[in-house]
Amino acid sequence: MSRLRIFDDTAPDTPLLDTRDGDEIARELAKIGATFERWQASRPIEAGATPEEVLAAYKPDIDRISAERGFNTVDVISIAPDNPKRDELRKKFLDEHYHKEDEVRFFVDGAGLFTLHVDNKVYEIECVKDDLIGVPDGITHWFDMGSEPRFVAIRFFEQPDGWIGHFTGSDIAQKFPRYEPGARD
Repeated sequence: MSRLRIFDDTAPDTPLLDTRDGDEIARELAKIGATFERWQASRPIEAGATPEEVLAAYKPDIDRISAERGFNTVDVISIAPDNPKRDELRKKFLDEHYHKEDEVRFFVDGAGLFTLHVDNKVYEIECVKDDLIGVPDGITHWFDMGSEPRFVAIRFFEQPDGWIGHFTGSDIAQKFPRYEPGARD
């Protein structure tokens, strides 16, 4: 289940808010310009579906978000626990960074943890199946897929070269616990 925890950025063990209510998550993230939505597929998606089948199942929402935000490219990424590059892929996103375009991800399956750092607060959002998160350009954040990642996500891009991270050099991401699904309840 989706979860938002908000912390003071100097107190990673003491949440100021802890909620699993989707409407409350959306309201809290909207305060910092971020987006949280829940989508439903327009048709069933079978395990092992092709990227084209996944995109077709969410076409109305994909078209809406692309038009609203000016995205030109959409793709599907799938990471499984047996991926031989899982450690390398995880490490790529673990340090605080920002983008010069919105980062929007929709979780078709599985889960991951987006952590946003805004105005001395840390917003930790566990995204699961059917969750969309939109992180505005310029907001510093990091993403943890866990040590045994398992997710399928739709990614949206303005630029054809896709994801470009600008790393801050801050060590704040190391001060907060790493993501292990189910371990923090």
